[in-house]
Amino acid sequence: MTGEKQRLTNTEWEVCECLWEQAPMTMTQIANRLTERTGWTRSTGETLVRRMADKGLLRWEQGRKAKLYYPTVAREDAVVRETRGFLQKVFGGSVGLLVNTMAEREELSREEIDQLYETLRKLEEKGHD
Repeated sequence: MTGEKQRLTNTEWEVCECLWEQAPMTMTQIANRLTERTGWTRSTGETLVRRMADKGLLRWEQGRKAKLYYPTVAREDAVVRETRGFLQKVFGGSVGLLVNTMAEREELSREEIDQLYETLRKLEEKGHD
């Protein structure tokens, strides 16, 4: 299975986050970055990279001295999958219920409300039902 349709675990997300910020990276670079970000040992980071490559979540090319790793899933695609999963789990897939819940609890800032209006206006212009 490739990384295209697979949801990422929290640890896989951390590895991909490193590569979304700067790819390609060597296994050592990824492991060092993970140690800085999470406190994980270097061997934990290296094990994660190997497992993710085996699962198809990372691809590699041979560099001059070491393998260079790239994520196989775009950050935007991963965000959409995670968001859909969250919406389905918590709100039965309803964006309206999410927004209503946040609005009723006065959790939306003026800026967020303005962004919602702008997004809805753009969707309406595109002819979405």
